[in-house]
This record gives sequence, structure tokens and C-alpha cells, in this order.
Amino acid sequence: MEKNLEDYRKSYDKSELKEENLLANPLDFFQKWFNEAEESKLVDEPNAMTISTIGLDGFPKSRVVLLKKIKPEGFVYYTNFESEKGLALEKNPKVCLSFFWPALERQVIIKGQVEKISEEESTAYFNSRPEGSRLGALVSHQSSPVPNRAYLEKKLAELEKEYKDKEIQKPEYWGGYLIKPYSFEFWQGRPNRLHDRFVYQQTNDKNWEEPVRLAP
Repeated sequence: MEKNLEDYRKSYDKSELKEENLLANPLDFFQKWFNEAEESKLVDEPNAMTISTIGLDGFPKSRVVLLKKIKPEGFVYYTNFESEKGLALEKNPKVCLSFFWPALERQVIIKGQVEKISEEESTAYFNSRPEGSRLGALVSHQSSPVPNRAYLEKKLAELEKEYKDKEIQKPEYWGGYLIKPYSFEFWQGRPNRLHDRFVYQQTNDKNWEEPVRLAP
């Protein structure tokens, strides 16, 4: 039976975003908002972000991943380089990130260029993960078909036995990406759908232009 969603309504009235509250560097302002999301106690996994890539089939695809580090150069997350998104990034290293914190009625949209981080940094993070997560990276040839759930569980059990008294080495196909942003858009929900939106664009000399207010 068809469900009518037209009457879904929500009034956004928790905050506002004024020009005088913005910072010159959008990464600093993102860090401010991220800290507020962490401290609010209302946001589950504030580091969850949607990453959109252009696949080898030419279609965009979005999925939620976890941000693991904020650096002066940008954002770091980890994945399987041979996964669907890994292969997409190999061909087209441009992405769009979206952080949505509905409890705060805020969204940040970031466009950026991707590059792999160093093997040393990837290895250090891999070794900091729980044993189950490290083994999971060995079990899963991410995005490839598997016959059933039992296949994965059997493979995990075999690896648990194999690595019982051995160090779990990071596989070569697994590591981190650095997303170097060249635009930020900050969105704050407001009443009557007159949301506050400001966009920062990076110049050719890697500086940031003055933020511009966008119509909602």
C-alpha cells in the first residue's frame, strides 16, 4: 500500500548560524562543530560520515564510513583498497563527504581530493584495532560476493586458530586515505525552511575565500 510522506513536518529551531560566528579557516570551524556534536550527548557516532564516489560503472554511490582522524591537511579514514570504493577512488580520487547531526539540526558537506596515507601510519592504526577487527580485515575481500554468512564465520574461526599465538599483520590491500578538502558547506536548520548555509571555497594558492551565504 502506498504511503503518503507529504505530511511529514519538522520545524528546525534549535540554533542559528551567523556570519560573525564563522571562522576564517573552515577546518577550524568544522572542528568546533564536531566538538559540539561530541559534547552534546545526543549524537550517536559523531564521526559517522557519508562518502560519495563515482563508481567504475559511472554511477555515484554513497555509503556511511567512520572518520578516524582530523589533520591540518584534512580527514582520514580506513578501508580495503580493493573494495568497490577503493577501486572507484583509484580511477577518480574526488569525493564528497556529508556529516549529518540531526539532533543538532546541522549538516556539513565537504568536497575533496583523496590520496593514500603512509604505510607506517596505516600500520600503526591497524595495530591499534581490536583483534577481531584486524582479523575481520583478513576475512573480508570487501565488496566481493560470498556464498553465505557461514562462509565468513568459518573463515574467521580458521584465522582465529591460525593467529592464536601469532602477530596479525596488516594486509597490503588495507590502509588509510587522506581527504584534502577544497570546499566546505555548513548547514544549520532554521524555521520555515529558511536554513542558514555558508560555503567556503579554496583558492588556487590553497587559501580560503571568504564564506558566502547561500539561499536555502
